[in-house]
Amino acid sequence: MQKTKTIQIERYPNLKTVIMVEKILEKNQDMPLKLSQLKNKLPKQIMHQTLKIILHYLWESGKIIYGPKGIQWIYTKPEQLKKLKQESLEI
Repeated sequence: MQKTKTIQIERYPNLKTVIMVEKILEKNQDMPLKLSQLKNKLPKQIMHQTLKIILHYLWESGKIIYGPKGIQWIYTKPEQLKKLKQESLEI
């Protein structure tokens, strides 16, 4: 995502909304989602500006990437890393 003009934000998304978007992206992590596909998969409608704020937050925190094919979840939970480390062969 690129930095654009600073937009004055009147309302920030609540935690419930952020978690809802995270769950949808995490559930569909095997393929990138277009913004329109993401909106269709959400259980309730979200204002476009609010969704953009959430996606920017997730991008800055390293949980998603945003490219020409869409938005993709890339975050791996620490428990998964521990399990992967235990099962790996050290050389």
